[in-house]
Amino acid sequence: MLVFPGDVVKDVKSVKGVTVLGPGVAPDGSTVRVTRAGRLHAKPPNTYWVEHDQKRYVPKRGDLVVGIVVKKSGDLLKIDIGGSEPASLSMLAFEGATKKQKPDLQVGDLVYGRLLNAHKEMEPELVCVDSYFKAGKLGPLSNEGFLVTVSLGLVWRLLEAENPILEAVGKAAPFEIAVGMNGRVWVNGRSVKDVLNVVRCLEVAERHDDRTVLDFCKQLK
Repeated sequence: MLVFPGDVVKDVKSVKGVTVLGPGVAPDGSTVRVTRAGRLHAKPPNTYWVEHDQKRYVPKRGDLVVGIVVKKSGDLLKIDIGGSEPASLSMLAFEGATKKQKPDLQVGDLVYGRLLNAHKEMEPELVCVDSYFKAGKLGPLSNEGFLVTVSLGLVWRLLEAENPILEAVGKAAPFEIAVGMNGRVWVNGRSVKDVLNVVRCLEVAERHDDRTVLDFCKQLK
């Protein structure tokens, strides 16, 4: 369904009073309105977003992103996150990092980080720790992994708390994954075959519903 800024999203569902709103939609009093033109998507039971032909990722504070180191200068890294300009990442913005002990990152390496600042008039700032200064799932990503680019819609499907796609893929091929809200997904597994199977499942998920993806994953066992 094509929608335009200002349109009201009708029949919005919630689960235990919670509605998940992705890019392109925002609460407006008791209603939910569209903030950009595109195609409205609704993922049962309570997730909504608008997907459009956005040429570049628009950074947003709090987003988890997969970035590529493009420059290293002293204790500061420049990270390509797919936006109009690179984000900055301090070498001290990692768990346990000190002036004497810092992660060994080089140009071309991948990191999974959180956007601390993302103002249109300021350079985006990335960190690899949470609010408790713990890494959690953030930090450098192994170069043995595989990086793929997916649509914004698939990103939101993968980030759902109870995602049948990732559960089914895991049964077919054990893997690690880092899903970036900038449309980049890093995948690693026990073997090249396992990684490629995960990537194939993601490619199917781009074009089909969950049921089709589940059936496809079962064939990979």
